[in-house]
Amino acid sequence: MSAAHDRPDESFEAPIPETSKRRTREQSQLEFELDFLGRVLERDPLYGDALKVHADNLAAKGYYNRALQADLQLVRIRPDRPIPWYNLACSYALLGMTDRAFEALERALRLGYGHIPHLRRDPDLKSLRRDPRFARLLRRY
Repeated sequence: MSAAHDRPDESFEAPIPETSKRRTREQSQLEFELDFLGRVLERDPLYGDALKVHADNLAAKGYYNRALQADLQLVRIRPDRPIPWYNLACSYALLGMTDRAFEALERALRLGYGHIPHLRRDPDLKSLRRDPRFARLLRRY
């Protein structure tokens, strides 16, 4: 009797349904986190830590409008923290919303954002550095 793999009546070419584990392995870490955190946030849209990472991941993938929405939600639930305002400024800057970017950046600085060396070289804020308001903001803070 021949081995099972030698039998012509057995088809090994038929598609095998993917399992969720296999799909997860094939996704990049970023895609996995976007999917996972998206599901977490569907259940709890006010989960701040998940929202922050999700916004960062959306921006990293170039989904700037969706990142902006997440950043807006984050400043609503954490209005007294500088990092969400800084990230909101970045989202606005990436979308070319310069006035709003400066408003959010100034709010971040007023709330105590202190990573000035990072702010000076952050590629997300590149469009703001050409504006005279950027230098004035830095002098003020």
